[in-house]
Amino acid sequence: MHWIVLLASAVMEAIWATALGESAGLTQPTPSFIFFVALALSMAGLAYAMKSIPVGTAYAVWTGLGAVLTVTYAVAFGEETAGILKVLFLAGIIGCVIGLKFVDSRDARKTEPRGSATAN
Repeated sequence: MHWIVLLASAVMEAIWATALGESAGLTQPTPSFIFFVALALSMAGLAYAMKSIPVGTAYAVWTGLGAVLTVTYAVAFGEETAGILKVLFLAGIIGCVIGLKFVDSRDARKTEPRGSATAN
């Protein structure tokens, strides 16, 4: 459950980052409202996820996926261009995030007492 909340928090991070860019320095009411709501949800979800996911892993996943989603949105709506290098580097971030999930799961199994269930 903590990983699902972390992924949802990364989506909220992309939403607040995009809304912040659209808010013209927090002067536009609708994007500013979206920014504050998404920011609060994103931070609350990150805090919840950190109850069972190590802080370094959780933060790296949160920022990495948030960045990928923000750039993907900007490319999809014509605010940025997608070149082969940009796509390659974004894929690298996704690969690293997936790797962190697997390393975290493997490390959790190594450190848990025999017979206990994992909270992830």
